[in-house]
Amino acid sequence: MTGFVYLVGAGPGDPGLLTLKGKELLERAEAVIYDSLVHTDILDYAPRDAVKECMGKTGYGMQLPQDEITARLIALAKEGKRVVRLKGGDPCVFGRMGEEAFALAEEGIPVEIVPGITAASGASAYAGFPLTHRDFAPCVTLVTGHRRGDGGAGPDIDWHALGKLGGTIAIYMGLRQMDEVTKTLIEAGRSADTPAVVVHRATWPEQKVLEGTLGDIVIRAERAGMTPPALLIVGEVTRARSKLDWFDKSPLKGRQVLVTRAKSQAGELCRLLQERGAMPIELPLIELKPYGHQSGTAAQLKKIFAYDWVVFASVNAVEFTFARLAEMNLDARAFGAARVCAVGPKTAAELSKRGINPDVVPEKYTAEALVEAIKATGDVKGASFLVPRAREAREVVPDELAALGARVEVLAIYENIRPAPHPLALKVLLGGHIDAVTLASPSAATNYAALLKENGLPADYAPCIVIGPATARRAAALGLSVVGEGEEHTVTGLVASLESYFAAASKGDRT
Repeated sequence: MTGFVYLVGAGPGDPGLLTLKGKELLERAEAVIYDSLVHTDILDYAPRDAVKECMGKTGYGMQLPQDEITARLIALAKEGKRVVRLKGGDPCVFGRMGEEAFALAEEGIPVEIVPGITAASGASAYAGFPLTHRDFAPCVTLVTGHRRGDGGAGPDIDWHALGKLGGTIAIYMGLRQMDEVTKTLIEAGRSADTPAVVVHRATWPEQKVLEGTLGDIVIRAERAGMTPPALLIVGEVTRARSKLDWFDKSPLKGRQVLVTRAKSQAGELCRLLQERGAMPIELPLIELKPYGHQSGTAAQLKKIFAYDWVVFASVNAVEFTFARLAEMNLDARAFGAARVCAVGPKTAAELSKRGINPDVVPEKYTAEALVEAIKATGDVKGASFLVPRAREAREVVPDELAALGARVEVLAIYENIRPAPHPLALKVLLGGHIDAVTLASPSAATNYAALLKENGLPADYAPCIVIGPATARRAAALGLSVVGEGEEHTVTGLVASLESYFAAASKGDRT
């Protein structure tokens, strides 16, 4: 049975710019062949057991022959696989879509083409200017500055005609030919004073934008050490950057931020950081695993309906509890008439997904506030409580409830262990290239401090932003340099605190 090949545009870099259809196809893919310039976070949408192979091209670097890439697509499709060919930008704009699609069609392999945001559109938007403007740029020309290196007989580009055309010119893959291109455009009649910009790694956190004119952009690019991948955009529209430069104005632009959350939980924080222009470096210092004797855990969960209250102090507690219930062929009905308390909106949302709307959610997302919220419901003396939680956790909730006369049972249903550090992320940390460290739990603070000590580094090695007061206390006790704490004890609050810290630092309020 012959498979199917989808030629999918991944966009210019920012993984958030992938189309919904592209995401849906990746989720069903059996094989993914992707370009070198595709953000690898996008690959997380594909099933774990899918074939994933990088077969891209990096300008002026290592090159895979196009015939080899096409042959691999054909081979996978003939194995009956659903193949996603993930291409940077839009496959129909300088993406070799024609060559690959024609070859697949000749082999009788069905093909579907899914467009993406092309690099010029992404570069102009993230650099802060439009590609067209009805007052002075009624047209835009997309052109490649790359010359064929295979001796092909492709058509030559009439740069003199382009120079006379007017409007905006976006030149792909033209950094190496920029001197010749700019001179030819000036010879054709474009003023040397025409504004021009070079956008390096458009829409990526490390995006760099160099401004100049058609007459001096080459020397400016050389002095700045600009390298591929980059686009040259020429035209009056680039003047809008002075007013619309939204991406580079973020206080997190270009900052390298260490993310220490468990791999399974780091996605949301990494996406928030990327949206604000930061470069998240994932170094998971926590790995979450089920804990507890299987029969003992099952016995407690089977009688969950008999408790007056079930208290969830984290999203993890919800996930591990319901995973264990599912193994026992039980669901939300097992709670019976038990009342449920969630520490905050994220935990409440996880419960709602599973058919339970919590009776109590405190306004502040702390263990102390959780106990106060339960007290506010009435006398809890003699009431029975079940607290599913991590093996090692603060005793605030059980101790405070017991002090009120409640009967409390703790169910340690998962544990935090420290995984081996990722060697590349560790190298970045040890090399002194981290601008800030995010700590989302006391366990992360403990493991981060231990990692520093093992590598001979001081506890105050890098500024730390923590998610809440419990983590702040643990970090301070370990001697870590805590410079910020989220007002809202969520990853959103964590990022807001990070932005406030760097905004103040840029004004000289902090060092």
